[in-house]
Amino acid sequence: METVKATKVPVKKKTAIKISGAEAIIHCLLEEGVDLLYGYPGGAIMPVYDELYKFQDRLTHILTRHEQGATHAAQGYARVSGRVGVAMATSGPGATNLVTGLADAQIDSTPMVCITGQVPRHLLGSDAFQETDIIGISTPVTKWNHQITKAAEIPEVMAKAFYIARSGRPGPVLVDITKNAQFEEFEFTYEKCQGVRSYNPTPKPNPKAIEAAAKLINEAKKPFIVWGQGVILGKAEQELRALVEKAGIPAAWTIMGASALGTSHPLNVGMVGMHGNYGPNMLTNECDVLIAIGMRFDDRVTGRLEDYAKQAKVIHFEIDPAEINKNVTADVAVLGNSKQTLAALLPLIRENSHHAWRNAFKEKYDIEFKTVIEKDIHPTKEGLTMGEVIEEINLASGHKAVIVTDVGQHQMIACRYAKFEQSKSNITSGGLGTMGFALPAAIGAKMGAMEREVVAVIGDGGYQMTIQELGVIFQHNVPVKIVVLNNDHLGMVRQWQELFFESRYASTVMVNPDFVKIAEGYHIEAKRVSERGALKTAVAEMIASDKPYFLEVKVEKEDNVFPMIPSGAAVSEIRLK
Repeated sequence: METVKATKVPVKKKTAIKISGAEAIIHCLLEEGVDLLYGYPGGAIMPVYDELYKFQDRLTHILTRHEQGATHAAQGYARVSGRVGVAMATSGPGATNLVTGLADAQIDSTPMVCITGQVPRHLLGSDAFQETDIIGISTPVTKWNHQITKAAEIPEVMAKAFYIARSGRPGPVLVDITKNAQFEEFEFTYEKCQGVRSYNPTPKPNPKAIEAAAKLINEAKKPFIVWGQGVILGKAEQELRALVEKAGIPAAWTIMGASALGTSHPLNVGMVGMHGNYGPNMLTNECDVLIAIGMRFDDRVTGRLEDYAKQAKVIHFEIDPAEINKNVTADVAVLGNSKQTLAALLPLIRENSHHAWRNAFKEKYDIEFKTVIEKDIHPTKEGLTMGEVIEEINLASGHKAVIVTDVGQHQMIACRYAKFEQSKSNITSGGLGTMGFALPAAIGAKMGAMEREVVAVIGDGGYQMTIQELGVIFQHNVPVKIVVLNNDHLGMVRQWQELFFESRYASTVMVNPDFVKIAEGYHIEAKRVSERGALKTAVAEMIASDKPYFLEVKVEKEDNVFPMIPSGAAVSEIRLK
């Protein structure tokens, strides 16, 4: 047999160009395929903004009204588009205003690169005007961060930043650049980062672990799948569906995993967690094999850990080794990207139906429907409920909308009742629980998928934390639909006060402004609904509009979200009322 020698193709070396550090930042962004970023200028980042001005035809900058809004918009963009979101700010308060968004992105595994300006190198540590140690501050809430003090460092650091942000389990990266480095000139070339020493973002799957997982699944009488956002981040939606259908396994989702498998799929049994569905929570403590895919066993999912699925063998499919055995001990741990590991698992799985086990979920659903769901989406009482508003959005949008939520009662109601038939349709602040997230995140989500309908569902409390971002919608004519469910309270806190603090509503009553007039002040079409008879028409009108639209819905003031697992309780202690 003739041996064929591989011909080594010489790599064409890029020609160096002499430019400033500020211009180099722009070239780095373009090399990484960035065409949109969010930010707010200031003195320490002004040289970069000056260069950005010259590249307006290739790189769009969206001026948010607050730096926190920039990070949430970048998050929304990243979550819907699957690309790295980019935000930029100046030093001092500009940089510190990014921290909430960084923390949110870190815990929710959102790929984001934040760029901050910094005082000149010779002033570092002198308490100069608007100097803050953003590297020290952001270290706990970033996947990686780095301070650049010389222009020549820019290409390598920026390439590394984008590689780390998007690889493996994604996350936020912050790059801080001193002002002198922005002015300095150097010979610029750019090479994309292909790897970082000692950093293994995607562990190689272990075939023996996959075989052990398959054996447990094939022998199980009551298998149960709980999947999280790792399925979406790993682009493993098809593999999840194939596994569920081949093995006939009931599957439930965390709020970050919602939409990976269509809501209407017969084996999608609902949401787990504090306000999840009755069946998935109760039957977690009856399954014999629990298959966790791309989820981290958050406390809102597990309830009291000492009583969580103790009867079950646990299989954990996970890309991040740090999550294995962190909260729940796994009998079999399968490390790797969920698309690869599930694809390797599928041929080893026997076809099954598990009819009796699946029927147990149906029985629990019927109980929940009669006790909770029917009253939420088809109420007989006079006041409007949050559930019926979500149901009208489902119908008007044909179950195709991207739903972006803040944090609170409206978030749980939206996650429970929104119909998701397309992946990347549920954008919410999961791990950090950030009020103020939804409005700017919806702006980013719409810009990341202009072809999709994007509806922000927000409570009256969280809405006012970033209400200034209406200015972005007005300035750039972003056709986002905004629904504020107004109950004149900080609803979730009020619910806890009612249930656990003898209805002492300490600092939860809201005296709200005229939201419609505020929206109209930003030249956004706006309407208020307080009666059931007007709801359907108003929602349909909003969805039909091709422009930004604001809809305020006055809902019941003391309407609670059930089911509910009280804090510190086991999942099987879930309350229906």
